[in-house]
Amino acid sequence: MTKAYLNRRTAPHITTLVIATATGALALNVFLPSLPAMARHFQTDYGVAQLVISLYLAATAALQLLIGPASDRFGRRPVMLLSLAVFIVATVAAIFAPTIEILLACRVLQAFAVAGMVLSRAIVRDTVSPELTASRIGYITMGMAVVPMIGPAIGGFLDEMYGWQSAFGLTLTFGILAFVVVYLDLGETNRNRTSSFGAQFRTYPQLFRSKLFWGYALTAAFTSGSFFAFLGGAPYVSSEILKMSPSSYGLYFAILAIGYMVGNFVTGRYAVRVGINRMMLAGNFVTMFGVLLSAALFAAGFVHPLSLFGPAVLIGVGNGITLPSANSGLVSVKPELAGSASGLGGALQIGGGAAMSVLAGLFLSPESGVYPLLLVMLGSASAAVLATLFVIQAYRFGGRERP
Repeated sequence: MTKAYLNRRTAPHITTLVIATATGALALNVFLPSLPAMARHFQTDYGVAQLVISLYLAATAALQLLIGPASDRFGRRPVMLLSLAVFIVATVAAIFAPTIEILLACRVLQAFAVAGMVLSRAIVRDTVSPELTASRIGYITMGMAVVPMIGPAIGGFLDEMYGWQSAFGLTLTFGILAFVVVYLDLGETNRNRTSSFGAQFRTYPQLFRSKLFWGYALTAAFTSGSFFAFLGGAPYVSSEILKMSPSSYGLYFAILAIGYMVGNFVTGRYAVRVGINRMMLAGNFVTMFGVLLSAALFAAGFVHPLSLFGPAVLIGVGNGITLPSANSGLVSVKPELAGSASGLGGALQIGGGAAMSVLAGLFLSPESGVYPLLLVMLGSASAAVLATLFVIQAYRFGGRERP
């Protein structure tokens, strides 16, 4: 059936899924420049204000375990719309929050925006083949990656002009847009709903027993780990070792986001031809090469921001190549459990990445230099390679190898 935009009788347009997915990313980073202003407004410590990030991530990981099964039971469309509605209400409440505690509670509810990411993967899997799933997810993620590139810059401008609440005003506008577009364009794509919500939770052991699911999920988690480790350690390296200003860090960070978009584009073009397993392996090797190149530059005495951020473009490319294919694989192991697999895999991905982020910051000091960060990133990328090789071997052992 030919697709038609804003027509619920056809498969959703890719821009609809991009907008739904980008909502959560925008809610995560648009207000980062406003954190000091929030701390001053609520007369609290900066560390307390930073909980608006950590609690959002924690809630995001937890909600993926609920949203996926709920969509398998009740359908993608109602769960997506309800989640976006909760996000909109929470954002309105955040704008008028009288205390930091209420703001933090609103941030937890804002995490329902993760439905855009979880359900977009499941919706794509409902409508196309596994190889086309990787290609489609690649294009969706490429479009979504624009948000982390420009979100903080827009948020900083809004904060200076209108105050920290204006950043939440932007997310409110975007959330309403996402709700309207999803309402008009997304029909129900889940044709094989489970019998009950409780029964859906009882399907998790089926995923736990699947070696392929674990292979794909661990590939995604460790691939994300190298990226999250960079997020956790690069600010310290930039300020304490490279003596960069926050604004310079923001400009250099765009290099990583550009690399991620390039990797997503490569996936969109070549995933069908090359196959998702080979794409994962290639992406992980690109990431490892980027980390090793950075280490070589620092070891050679080139202590410069480009020695960190230049090779980081390869880390972005590697993540952009690997993650769409890994996510396609984990929702394709048991297509009837695509929502559950997407939610569980996403929780493992964010949880594993967050752990790597913390680990990267534990051993950094002016004396250690950049090497603890690079070591954690290299270890995570290496583990991703091993997980991918496990997937490839599992297919060969089972007598069928994905092309």
